Amino acid sequence: MAYDRPWKSYGDQLALLQSRGLGVSDETAALDYLERVGYYRLSAYWYPFRQFEEVGRSHSGQPLTRATDRFVDDTQFVDAVRLYLFDKQLRLLMMDALERIEVALRVDLAHRLGERDTFAHLNKSLYHPSFVRGGRFERWAKRCRDLQNRSKEDFIKHYRQRHGDDLPIWVVVETWDFGAVSMLFAMMKVADQQAIATKYGVRDWLAFQSWLRSLNYLRNLCAHHSRLWNRNVVDQPQLPDAGVLSWCDAFIGRPELIARPFLLFAIARHLVRIVCPETRWHERLAEHLDRFPGQHSVCKLSVDDTGAPEHWKSWWV
Repeated sequence: MAYDRPWKSYGDQLALLQSRGLGVSDETAALDYLERVGYYRLSAYWYPFRQFEEVGRSHSGQPLTRATDRFVDDTQFVDAVRLYLFDKQLRLLMMDALERIEVALRVDLAHRLGERDTFAHLNKSLYHPSFVRGGRFERWAKRCRDLQNRSKEDFIKHYRQRHGDDLPIWVVVETWDFGAVSMLFAMMKVADQQAIATKYGVRDWLAFQSWLRSLNYLRNLCAHHSRLWNRNVVDQPQLPDAGVLSWCDAFIGRPELIARPFLLFAIARHLVRIVCPETRWHERLAEHLDRFPGQHSVCKLSVDDTGAPEHWKSWWV
């Protein structure tokens, strides 16, 4: 189908929203947000306030709905703006945690593998055979070479000038992104994965492996300024058995919570407290969640929409 929606000025965009029932108490401020943030970025935050209609039933009998163009009663433009600003600060807090986790993991991986081989990232024998077969190791190695070649860091230039292009793992690891670090962990032999997972208080190395993969997904959302607070998580983490990590028990058997981002916040909390034992990051995040914005709209949203389980504060701080 050919795209047939015409270009609209900022004023036309605002008028369209008002015609659909979105209240605007300050048109100057609303136009300013449309100009600086954009209609479609903000639309992710007024979407929950749209009216939904039933269009059928699923095979299991659950109602199927779709959003209409109309907003529920009393919805204000500022409701979406406040939600957008809350989500922006949430992403910044998560990026703070993810940086600490990623940097610590780089050190752990490089230190463990580098003891065996200065160029451990090039030595196939150090990794699980399932990743060596079928070209998976080569694809990962190519990605890492590309990241290394794109690096503009002075220390990379220094090593190349003095030692050539083959860099020791404890140097080259600093050019990798979270995805490359996560994949390196997944390629390691079980004993190595187990040792590092145990350092982070997780005896289940497969669960820990999935945590890193999911945190990379979270990192990409944050880095690209994507909506986070009520996101349906595509790359969902695994959990250890009940009773292994007490805080995980609140999520076990709750697919509706595992599919939401709060579990990733909780994983970040667990890891950051091990990386930085004196941190107050988790307290700052809890304080931010407590400031979830209120709404004029009769459609009331809350921190529960992040997938926060009941009584989460009892184990958070």
